[in-house]
Amino acid sequence: MGRWRDGTGTLRVVGGADGADGGPGGGSNGAKEDPGGVAGSAGRAEGIPLTIAASYRARARGLLGRDGLTGALLLTPASGVHTFRMRFAIDVAYLDRRLTVLDVHTLRPGRLGRPRLRSRHVLEAEAGALERWGVRRGVRVVIAPGPSAPPPSSVR
Repeated sequence: MGRWRDGTGTLRVVGGADGADGGPGGGSNGAKEDPGGVAGSAGRAEGIPLTIAASYRARARGLLGRDGLTGALLLTPASGVHTFRMRFAIDVAYLDRRLTVLDVHTLRPGRLGRPRLRSRHVLEAEAGALERWGVRRGVRVVIAPGPSAPPPSSVR
């Protein structure tokens, strides 16, 4: 059983509102069929820069003290977030074990996001970014970890 590690990676959005992600049995094969594109990102083919926060310390720090965020931040494991002492509004996507989006919300600073029972990971980005990238309920995301953040064996 593998675990995520702190590091960097690339986020890609597969599928869409019409269920083009290959359905429930699509697995990671659906992502390999769309090697260059990021659905809903207006032609953005290079992927989205991602920071992975898997340790307690990295998750606790999160976006505190930052004035903005380039790309996204993946908190794992996590089922809820807050924006206390944050300086900017964020979009929050709750992901299940298969990296399918369960829910998406925008939180202003000083708010507490309600935990989601089936959520295993939380994806954070600046407000409005998830909509631009096509991240919405039911869509699946694929994470290509950098050298310091291998994925757990259940996600490969």
